Amino acid sequence: MFVAVAVVGCTTTSPEPGPTQEVAALTAAPQSTPAPQPTVDQLPPPSLEPEPTDQPVDPGASQIVPGAVNRSSLDLNATYHVNAAITVGTGSLDVTTTIKFRNDSGGPIDRLELNTIAARLGGIAIISTTVDGLPVKTKVSDQTLEVPLGGTLPATASATVLLEYGAHLRKDTAGSDWMFTRSGGTLALYRWIPWISRAVPFDRPNQGDPFVTPTTDRVDIELITDLPMVLAAPTTSITELPAGAGDYWAFSMEHVRDVSIVLAPDFQVIKGKANGVPIRVYTRSGTLAGERLLSLATRAIVDESDRLGVKYPWPALSVVETTGGTGLESPGLVWIPRSLSSLNRTYMVSHEIAHQWFYALVGNDQQADPFADEAVADLLARTVLGTLRPSRCSQMPLDRSIRAYSSGCYYEVIYVQGGLVLDQIRKDMGTAKFWAAMATYLNDNRYGLAGTKILLETLRQATKVNLLPILKVRFPTLY
Repeated sequence: MFVAVAVVGCTTTSPEPGPTQEVAALTAAPQSTPAPQPTVDQLPPPSLEPEPTDQPVDPGASQIVPGAVNRSSLDLNATYHVNAAITVGTGSLDVTTTIKFRNDSGGPIDRLELNTIAARLGGIAIISTTVDGLPVKTKVSDQTLEVPLGGTLPATASATVLLEYGAHLRKDTAGSDWMFTRSGGTLALYRWIPWISRAVPFDRPNQGDPFVTPTTDRVDIELITDLPMVLAAPTTSITELPAGAGDYWAFSMEHVRDVSIVLAPDFQVIKGKANGVPIRVYTRSGTLAGERLLSLATRAIVDESDRLGVKYPWPALSVVETTGGTGLESPGLVWIPRSLSSLNRTYMVSHEIAHQWFYALVGNDQQADPFADEAVADLLARTVLGTLRPSRCSQMPLDRSIRAYSSGCYYEVIYVQGGLVLDQIRKDMGTAKFWAAMATYLNDNRYGLAGTKILLETLRQATKVNLLPILKVRFPTLY
């Protein structure tokens, strides 16, 4: 998850505010043998304007029936196939997404609500939308694409949406532009795939994450550029081929709730492993910077997975040096701004990797319920680093949406105070029981959407200690 000071985020996350006193005694990571390069299938290069590989849907076979219910849902079982083309010099982006979904919500729906920040940052233009092969008109509202189904989709029925849009990457990293930018020759794309969500406003008074996305069983991505680039993706299993004057890549991910990518013409790639997990560090600042990030990432994976008792959840980790903004997380990939100080970089890497469990493996409504990912990720990162510290803002409730906190105190309340409250609960419960309960929360809600109440109830069920006195004070709407 990302925050002004801070992830994704955590954002996203951001560097510590003001003159930080964050310290961490980290030893150098052992040298690792680089993982072998994936075998590249010799496929013919695609054209610059890729077409969806899915066969068109026969409208006569559609399960959509006449009617309207004014209802959408997050409870849809969906897969995504994405074809994208980027013109590097101008930042022009063309994306065609095929979404095949089943209505598991228990009731009828008549629209999809898809999230993409291309609608807010990219000047999006919807080129075409079809539902089961029939054209419909998509409405763009804030960062939401509202796709009418042309009728009602009953519970357990399925449909296919094909949506093509055009957009442009921003030129700088000011404000929120760093999440969708081509600044400095680095192309960074976050939340660029239209993804099943709900209508959530993008604007907020701080750097909280205005997102909520359920997990997909599978997403397939085909990407083409008109110039040679190096792609940082959240997997090492990538097909790469030359395509005219540019490059073509294809890769797939399973059980993820979004996919971010970063490209640059001159990324240097530093490779390693942690607990058998391949790590790739992408940097434009030289070998020493890459090796430092690799050491920090290796230490974070080892220490955090040991502390949780839950393995790192993805087949690989990519750590990407970006040109601006703050730290950011997505499943299998984290963004680390190159401008961070050494102390903030140590913290940021640990915090963003902690989000691989809290938000990526077990999700939450990041807009309405930021505590469930940010506070826990901060506690985990600061616990393994030994950097828990007092908050610099007055005490506030922890059960509010990101829109309820000021820019100056969002990080200090949700991250720092939230982590301290959880650490107090750990002391009350006992360390072993507390972290065992955290593992239970992760395992019981794997790939799902949970939240603060489910997390706190999992902790309560794991102890005979009465936690209500502290919970009633800090979570007044929940207890």
